[in-house]
Amino acid sequence: MTKVTIPVIGMTCASCSNIVTKAIKKTLGVTSVTVNIATNQAEIEFDPNITSLEKINENVKEFGYSLDLNPQREMMDHMHHTDEQHASMLKKQVQILFPVSLLVFFLMLWDALSRYVAGFPMFPIPMMIFNLTALVLATFTFFFFGREFLASIPRFVKTRVANMDTLIGIGSVAAYIYSAFVILFPEIATGLKLPETTYFDVVIVVIGFIKFGKYLEANSKQKTGQAIKELLKLSAKVALVERKGQEMEIAINEVIIGDIVLVKPGAKIPVDGKIIEGTTSIDESMITGEPIPVDKIVGELVTSGTINKQGFIKFRAEKVGSDTLLSQIIKMVENAQSSKAPIEKMADTISAYFVPVVLGLSILAFLVWFISGNLSLAISSFVGILVIACPCALGLATPTAIIVGVGKGAQNGILVKDAEVLEKLHQINTVVFDKTGTITTGKPVVSQVVSTSKVSEDKIISILASMEKKSAHPLAQAIVDYAKHPVIASFGTPNRGNLPVRQAGLTPPIKLHTIQNFSDIPGKGITGKYKNKTYYAGNMTLLKDHKVDYDHKDIKEYTSKGMTPVFLFSGSSLLGAIFISDTLKSESKQAIADLHKMGVKTVMLTGDDQDAATYFAKESGIDRIYAQVLPGNKAHIIDQIKAEGNKVAMVGDGVNDSPALATADVGIAMSTGTDVAIESAGITLLHGDLSKVEKAIKLSKQTMRTIKQNLFWAFFYNVIGIPVAAGLLYPIFGLILNPAIAGAAMAFSSVSVVTNSLRLKSIKI
Repeated sequence: MTKVTIPVIGMTCASCSNIVTKAIKKTLGVTSVTVNIATNQAEIEFDPNITSLEKINENVKEFGYSLDLNPQREMMDHMHHTDEQHASMLKKQVQILFPVSLLVFFLMLWDALSRYVAGFPMFPIPMMIFNLTALVLATFTFFFFGREFLASIPRFVKTRVANMDTLIGIGSVAAYIYSAFVILFPEIATGLKLPETTYFDVVIVVIGFIKFGKYLEANSKQKTGQAIKELLKLSAKVALVERKGQEMEIAINEVIIGDIVLVKPGAKIPVDGKIIEGTTSIDESMITGEPIPVDKIVGELVTSGTINKQGFIKFRAEKVGSDTLLSQIIKMVENAQSSKAPIEKMADTISAYFVPVVLGLSILAFLVWFISGNLSLAISSFVGILVIACPCALGLATPTAIIVGVGKGAQNGILVKDAEVLEKLHQINTVVFDKTGTITTGKPVVSQVVSTSKVSEDKIISILASMEKKSAHPLAQAIVDYAKHPVIASFGTPNRGNLPVRQAGLTPPIKLHTIQNFSDIPGKGITGKYKNKTYYAGNMTLLKDHKVDYDHKDIKEYTSKGMTPVFLFSGSSLLGAIFISDTLKSESKQAIADLHKMGVKTVMLTGDDQDAATYFAKESGIDRIYAQVLPGNKAHIIDQIKAEGNKVAMVGDGVNDSPALATADVGIAMSTGTDVAIESAGITLLHGDLSKVEKAIKLSKQTMRTIKQNLFWAFFYNVIGIPVAAGLLYPIFGLILNPAIAGAAMAFSSVSVVTNSLRLKSIKI
């Protein structure tokens, strides 16, 4: 299967996206399609052995649209460039047409007031001259500025599929033909007893206001994607590299992995890599949302698109092109903005039936008033219903809010995978956290070494480190590092006790040995053989499995202070233990408190023993803990919490916790540096900042609130406007919606929806 995202040319409303979707779906070999009116893109999955984009495009062209098969730019850049061209074209048309429409609209009001308001000055232009002038202006307006509306009618006859342009086209043609007949053949019109009322002014004003509304809408839609445009601007165009001892400036796409990249103060970091020389501070605000520059030293990672504020550095390129963090962010945001939230399916379903229903209602209203003997009212209601019942606002209600919301998240270091995730997040009432690297810093250090046998502490360290050297567990690295530099960590906190401290620089590295028959015991520990003797290293679960005796009181002295034990034993004899400490992230306590203020319950899952888990839960304010949980059981516990009626978000590292992340209603991956686990969860939080969990939930709630407001106003315009346009109030109050005013209301309904979505850019999360 092949999956592509491609621009669609010619879409103007929600019914357009439904038509394009149907056209693509009917192509043999297409398995799925999503068309987004806000981004004017289609995401198509198809079998290249059965069909091709060219064949799909042929079906789309039958309905008056087309796929841009040869975009000259990257997808998002191309989309914004196309939007700018469309807005520019509409601006030129509006500059000519809108002043004329306003003048005609003003004259329409003058005529109405002079007829119905006593003492109001008479209409300043003789009616015959006005009608002839209006005929000329309406002809020019309709056939020059309204060609797309006119073209939609034969396409509707051919395909029997209507969109917004069809409604405007049919209404305008009806008004134009009737008016032209009355003016050009007055004797016949009089003989047929046709009303002398003309609707040229309606044609001019409706098309003028709709064009103006489309221009405002296009202008606003450009602003909805501002976050992506800002991210695109972050990309450096050139890089200064050192090759064969020579400095040279090359294009960014010529940088290869392993290149030594030089970055001067004030310059952008061109690709991702690790510093090999120099120290500096990096402005990462555009990617992470954090305004304070981050200090960087040798060995630390730098990210493309960030700005070197102070020092001169050299770094080795590790990720280039589409593999850089910036490229991944742009791709992820692009995919999320193009995706559809479940709530949008309701709008799509309504839009699919909306246009045919409106056509039916307009014909029904015409027949009712025609049969009652009021042809003028019949024409007015027919045109008014077609004009006001535009589904544009309905189609834009959800995607514009999604685009702005996802962009807002990206600017704050919150990467949303798709719109469905953003919608689900607002319902979350329970957040489950992994401990290591999520609530804690994930940088454990050895705090205590205890021998429970005749084996010396150094030998315990030697055997343990030799075994752990082959393990990928986070605690393993702490033990290996300690063996290289055997200095006990001192935390300076009274509740940790007075730990013995080895003197840095005075204690030599501890010798490591070759371990045979190494094996990993998932969730429990490891085993290996040294000098023909089998050793085990692991947690309390592993001790219990092998029925090893130990003094629980001695262990509790350390675990109650948050230390995690790693036991070393052989057979049923416990040789000793190393206790490892992690520390809470600086923001963890406040982040948990902020979630509690929102009414969100918090849970911690950890493989640590109960005492260590209790300590960190108490320190951070976590409500509920599950300790000594094997990795494979985390997903089962998530299911249990969901079964209690909770909507659950799981926060983890995005790799080790992937089953639990996938099981939760929303998976949230904590990411540090350039190792972004984008595929592991629905949301990725850059730099592993726990405070962004609460911000992500706030963003979701605000976005969903905006979507619901948009849908309300989209329905409100039609629910109120259609009955008035149909003349339901005429028998009682003598009121009917003038088609020109209907056109203005329709045009500004779309603008109001987009403008409301843009408010998301200014909210504080």
